[in-house]
Amino acid sequence: MPLIALTGGIAGGKSTVARRLAEHGAVIVDADQIVRDVQAPGTPALARIAAEFGADVLREDGTLDRAALGARVFGDADALARLNAIVHPAVRAESQRRFEAAFAADPAAVVVYDVPLLVEARGGDRWDLVVVAHAPAEVRAQRLVSLRGMSPEDAAARIAAQATDAERLAIADEVIDTAGAEADTLAQVDALWERLRA
Repeated sequence: MPLIALTGGIAGGKSTVARRLAEHGAVIVDADQIVRDVQAPGTPALARIAAEFGADVLREDGTLDRAALGARVFGDADALARLNAIVHPAVRAESQRRFEAAFAADPAAVVVYDVPLLVEARGGDRWDLVVVAHAPAEVRAQRLVSLRGMSPEDAAARIAAQATDAERLAIADEVIDTAGAEADTLAQVDALWERLRA
C-alpha cells in the first residue's frame, strides 16, 4: 500500500505519467481537483477567502473568481501567504481523507498524489516514494509556446514562478525523464509500476 507523491513542473509531462499509472490500476488523488473542491461554494475555505480578500473575488453565482483572486495575490508575497494559510490546511485534510478512503477500499492499493506544487507547499516526508516527471525548463517552455499558445515571455514567467528543476530533483526518489518521445516516458512508467508491484 504505497503512498506516492508525483510532481513536476508545468508542461513537464506529469499528467502523462499519472494517466499511465491510472491505466495500471493506481488510485490517483488529484491535488488540483482538491483545491477546486475545497474552494467550492458553501465551503469554509471559500468563506474565509471572501472574508480575507473581499466579496469581489466571488462571481455572482457564488463561485470563486480565480482571475480576480490571482490578480490580488500575484506578486504580493504577503497576500499569497495569507491565501496559502487558508487553502493548504484544507487541501491537506481533504487529501488525507481521500488517501484513507482509497486504502480502506483496497489495502493493497497504490495511491498516487498528483501534486504539482509539492516543493512549494513543503510536502513533507509522509510519502513512501516521490516521483518527479522531469523535462528541462527550456523543453517545458517550448511546449508551453507550441502546445498551449503562450508567448515565450508568459511561458518563462510561469516556469519562474514554480520551484526550480534542481529543487524538484533534490526531493526525487525516482525521476521519469519526460523530455523525449511519449513512448519513452510510458516505458519508464511501466518499469516503475513493475518495481512497485514486485
